[in-house]
Amino acid sequence: MPPAPDVVHETDIRAIDGWTLHEFAEVTSTNALAAHLPAWSAVTATVQTAGRGRTGRQWVSDAGGLWLSAVLPTPGDPAGWSLLPLAAGWAVLDTVRALGVADARLRWPNDVLVGRRKLAGILVDRFSADQAVVGIGLNLTNQPGAVEEALLAEVTRLADLLPAAPDRAGVLVRLLAALTRQHHRLESGDHAGLCHDLNGAWIHRHVHVTLAGGEGACNGHLEGIDACGSLLLRTAGGDLRVLPAHRVDCFREIF
Repeated sequence: MPPAPDVVHETDIRAIDGWTLHEFAEVTSTNALAAHLPAWSAVTATVQTAGRGRTGRQWVSDAGGLWLSAVLPTPGDPAGWSLLPLAAGWAVLDTVRALGVADARLRWPNDVLVGRRKLAGILVDRFSADQAVVGIGLNLTNQPGAVEEALLAEVTRLADLLPAAPDRAGVLVRLLAALTRQHHRLESGDHAGLCHDLNGAWIHRHVHVTLAGGEGACNGHLEGIDACGSLLLRTAGGDLRVLPAHRVDCFREIF
């Protein structure tokens, strides 16, 4: 388990619908801090100084966004929780659509986009066998483009997509409730139902995949996901490749 990150004072601890919420002004990483907490704990911070996305990529976490890590119990066979990252993505998608962003969509395996711009990202860490930390970065009123100019053309915010700026506390409550629902769905064994929902929601099916470990790259047609959340890619030659997330370094849609 990683050491606890540096923090600048905890501002609040409170209960929200079965969750114990720890709020901080500044942390290095909410996921690293949540690693030391029990299940049904959640951590938020106004700012993360070392936020990260998948494969260690930096995630700009400036003030005004929602930087959340939620600790969920994952008892039993780990294979039964292999869809958790996608279930968390579905929870984020449900939340932003309910807020009024009807054209939000998922990009395998861990992004929520509107058009080609990223609205949110999900990173699931397993620091122990019996629980997982679901990290979610959701752009609300923050300005990541002011921190890193290259992001101006790549990201969007709820403030850009809704008539009025979203209430951070309200979004947080909705999101924790959505995570609870999706966790219960997996806990009850509804993997087929989740896969059905996800496979009906992928929009851009022509994709380019760069494999991890220097194994090369390929283009293909996104057939969907299997019951473990692995990518099903039909190559130009007609072969069906099954690619778990850990084998994919970069997934890019071809428009």
